[in-house]
Amino acid sequence: MTYNTHTFKNGFRIIHFPSASPVSYCGFGIHAGARDEKDEEFGLAHFVEHMLFKGTEKRKSWHILNCMEKVGGELNAFTTKESTFIYSIFMDPDFNRALGLLSDIIFHSRFPQHEIDKEVDVILDEINTYNDTPSELIYDEFENLLFSGHSLGHNILGEEHTLTKFTTESGLSFLKRFYVPANMIFFSMGQTKITKIIHALEAYMDNELHTPAYCERTSPSSNAATQKKISRNTHQTHIMIGGRSYNMFEYEKRLPLFLLNNLLGGPSMNSRLNVSLREKHGLVYTVESTITPYTDTGLTSIYLGTSSKNAEKAIRLVHKELDKLRNTKLTETQLSSLKKQVTGQLSIGTENRESLFLNIGKAFLHHNRYETLPEISHKIEKITAENLIDTANEIFSPGNLSTLIFE
Repeated sequence: MTYNTHTFKNGFRIIHFPSASPVSYCGFGIHAGARDEKDEEFGLAHFVEHMLFKGTEKRKSWHILNCMEKVGGELNAFTTKESTFIYSIFMDPDFNRALGLLSDIIFHSRFPQHEIDKEVDVILDEINTYNDTPSELIYDEFENLLFSGHSLGHNILGEEHTLTKFTTESGLSFLKRFYVPANMIFFSMGQTKITKIIHALEAYMDNELHTPAYCERTSPSSNAATQKKISRNTHQTHIMIGGRSYNMFEYEKRLPLFLLNNLLGGPSMNSRLNVSLREKHGLVYTVESTITPYTDTGLTSIYLGTSSKNAEKAIRLVHKELDKLRNTKLTETQLSSLKKQVTGQLSIGTENRESLFLNIGKAFLHHNRYETLPEISHKIEKITAENLIDTANEIFSPGNLSTLIFE
């Protein structure tokens, strides 16, 4: 897989993956998210993402929503702790339509107050729905436990007392600080030539100066492992176990952890946690482990839901599997099988074109390049059983593990 890149004088970057498919993708990635909000702005990054669809200098909200839908396309967006993505999926002949729409909402959104007032109610309803889903809410509460007092611990959706104070000026201020060319990328995949993309974007870049993003990120301080229980009167007991791990630039360390995570509680039904807690003991319906890297830190977590009477036993079984990772080296056969499984999953994952497209955007936004599957596979082959033991002892040591329980 080959790709093309280009950087404008003002720092704006483009990455394009040529594809023969009649379905194309393009979008903008902004290096700004929930952790970049001021104290009085909790929820603003996500709110701005919503408001980008509510009107520009040339388009009303209906025109924005209808623009791609009426030709069978899609318009999507999402916000994370550190980034925001707005993108479209469409048939290849509609590239100019998609680019024109996306550029308009990125560079010319107006944030009319009457639309803000309506959207606050929409997001408050989203928050209430989220609060009614403990299996999702516990992930945010766990980050708040690990990053207590830091912006990484804040819920992306925000809080009612800040949302209700947002104004047109709030949204435009956030755009001015972060939605600047040097802090953004354009990423695409389709039949359109890179030269055409560059030429088309030049029209939107002419009046955009090389303005640095307003960035005051501070790294979270270290914290001790802790245990916390929250009474939510849930039918199930929901449990999170995990701790700090590597940031997204510690790649040589993250790759062994990626393999360990897959072995422990990844997507396969033969993951150790699934075999132990579900298949052998019948304690859970869902158990999984995840890795979340940020620019200056990261976290590794294990989630499970079980009955209250089985909670302590389930936690013991999780720690039993973690002890095994720290103390028992994989055989050559086990290591080879793990590498083959991970490489196969990555290969199959590239068949999901939307997922591939988004992975390209995320990688280019943060690393200014996209690592192809052959490059990753080559690095995976170099990982040893000793690497995995060392990583397990660093990340899954008892002193690094916190526990959060919803009961």
